[in-house]
Amino acid sequence: MTTLHDFTVKTIDGQTKSLADYKNKVLLVVNVASRCGLTPQYAGLEELYREYKARGFEVLGFPCNDFGAQEPGTEAEIKTFCTSKYDVTFPMFEKLHVKGKAQAPLYAFLTTQASKPEGPGDISWNFGKFLIGKDGRVAARFAPATLPGAEDVTAAIDKALG
Repeated sequence: MTTLHDFTVKTIDGQTKSLADYKNKVLLVVNVASRCGLTPQYAGLEELYREYKARGFEVLGFPCNDFGAQEPGTEAEIKTFCTSKYDVTFPMFEKLHVKGKAQAPLYAFLTTQASKPEGPGDISWNFGKFLIGKDGRVAARFAPATLPGAEDVTAAIDKALG
């Protein structure tokens, strides 16, 4: 059975990264954008990352320009924005497509998985969140408007961490 650990992606610095490197960690995979009404969620994502990192949790940010062209910058510009405006220290990756004909294989996988509270299907906007268990399988999916620090998100992270 395919899991998130079967995919390879590029970091925001252009390095090839196997997601198998995250085996036995709980992950929150998020499609992010710098010019979106939801962009302030970067602060909440960073807060979650810092709070849970020592317990084996990572946030993985995937910039995406699929919704309203709200991530037009280069990887270098995105990295500068995230670090200077939101002090982002969680792993960031190369810009990719999360929907449509050019959809990245990782997102083709994620969007077909049975999940709650938001079920399978296309991502509706920036900041869609997939909680991935230590086994690489989707444990939960949260709508873009769901804040990173929302009780249902933190409860699901706590449960996945054990």
